[in-house]
Amino acid sequence: MKAIELTEIGKLELVEKKRPKPKSNEVLLQIKACGICGSDIPRVYQNGTYHFPTVVGHEFAGKIVELGESVDQSLLNQRVAVFPVLPCFHCRYCLSGDYVQCENYHYFGSRNDGGFEEYLTVPTFNLVPLTDNISYEEGAMIEPATVAQHAIQKSNIKLGDNVVIYGAGPIGILVARWAQLAGANRVALFDIDKKAISFAKNLQFEHVFYNDGQSNLDNIQRAFNGELANIVVEATGNSHSFNSCVQSIRKFGTVVLLGNPHSDMTLERKTYDQLMRKEGKIVSVYNDVYKKYQKNEWEVTKNALDRKALKVKDLITQKAQIDNVINLFEQIHDKKIFSCKSMMVINGKERD
Repeated sequence: MKAIELTEIGKLELVEKKRPKPKSNEVLLQIKACGICGSDIPRVYQNGTYHFPTVVGHEFAGKIVELGESVDQSLLNQRVAVFPVLPCFHCRYCLSGDYVQCENYHYFGSRNDGGFEEYLTVPTFNLVPLTDNISYEEGAMIEPATVAQHAIQKSNIKLGDNVVIYGAGPIGILVARWAQLAGANRVALFDIDKKAISFAKNLQFEHVFYNDGQSNLDNIQRAFNGELANIVVEATGNSHSFNSCVQSIRKFGTVVLLGNPHSDMTLERKTYDQLMRKEGKIVSVYNDVYKKYQKNEWEVTKNALDRKALKVKDLITQKAQIDNVINLFEQIHDKKIFSCKSMMVINGKERD
C-alpha cells in the first residue's frame, strides 16, 4: 500500500508499506479522505513528529474493510470518521471520560501513523459512523468542525450575542458558523491574509475585515451598531491577535483562546489593564469533548452535517490523490496557492 511518511523534518516521502492487520478490538480502515490541518505544516517543516518515520494526518475518514478479533461483524463495510486521540483508559482523566486530557495519550498523525496512507488500523473506540447523508470528505472535516464547536460551547454564548473571530481560516470560519447556529446576533471575522478575507466574503459572511490593529474597533462598532463584542475567539495563535481580542470585548465579555501559538505570547500592559477594568473572562480550549456514552461533541457535529445545518464542503479548496499529496504540502508551505482546506481524496468517490 502507499503511504506518505515524514522521514525527517522537512522531508515527506511516498513509500510502499505492508498493509497492516487489525488486532483485537481494531478494524482496518481503507482511507478515503484526509485533510491537511494548519498544524500539519509546522509539524512537517519545523517541529517534526515524535519519531521518524511517521505518517502524518489526523483529519480522516474511510471504509472498514477488515475486522480484528472481538469486533462486531456489523461494522464491516461501514463508513466512518475517526477521533484521533488514542487514550490510555487508566489515568484519572480517562476514568472521568475526559479523554483529550489523557496523561499518557497517543495521537494519529504525530505519535502514531495517521491518515495520509491507503490503510490504517483503528480501535473501535475511535470510530464515528457516518450516515448516508455525509460524504467521506465531510467525514474528514468532522474533526476540525468539532474543535470549532468546542470553542463556541465553552464560550457560553447566549442568543443575541455579538461574536468576533480573529482568524478567517477553516477553524475561524467554522467557529463563525457554529456561532450563527447558536443564535449569535452578528458575527465578524478578521484576518491579515487578503485572500482569506476574500474567500470568507465569498461564503456570504457580511462582516469580514483586515486586521490592522488600528481600525478594528471602529469596524466592530460599525458592524455591531456601536457595540463591542460579547465573545471574541482568538483562532490564530499570535500575540497581536490576542491583544486585539481583549480590546474588542465589551465589559464582562469573554475571550476564547483557540489558536495554537507557534512562539511566545506577549500581553501588552494596556491589554492587561483593559482586561481587569472590563472584568473580562479568558476561556482556554483544547481539542473537543468525546465521551462515548455522555455528552459527545463529535455526535453533535455529525448530526449537524447529517441534517445539512452545518456546511463544510465549501471550505475545501484543493483535492489530491495520494501520489500528489507531497506536492500539495509543498505548495501550501511555499505559499504558492491559497488553501482554506486541502484534502487527500483516494479514488475520488464520495460514497461507496
